[in-house]
Amino acid sequence: MRNRIYLVMTVVACGIFALQKSGIYLPGILNNYANDLLCLPLVLGFITFVIRQLKKDTDFQLPLFFVVLMALYYSIYFEYYLPIHNPRYTADWIDALLYFVGAFAFYGYQRVNFLRSTVHQD
Repeated sequence: MRNRIYLVMTVVACGIFALQKSGIYLPGILNNYANDLLCLPLVLGFITFVIRQLKKDTDFQLPLFFVVLMALYYSIYFEYYLPIHNPRYTADWIDALLYFVGAFAFYGYQRVNFLRSTVHQD
């Protein structure tokens, strides 16, 4: 189940990106915000996957501190630093908010899956 959700999120994010690059019109909310919301769940999911493979620990979870730190880093880098140094980027506080929403959604989903797996093991 977990893999299907990441697959769907990846397909949606890549699809939006491809449509944007093709110049196809997308509604504003999809065009401007969907990938910002999906970004950190995908990045954090990939990081979790790599660490689980390296440690051979299927129960590994990213700590809340790291999840918040990543959302803070993405917010500062993409919504503060890059707009100052590269005219291609624009600052948008809604994007920063969506990084945090996505990060907390990832963390909550990670916790729920962990709790479900521990209940089923007992």
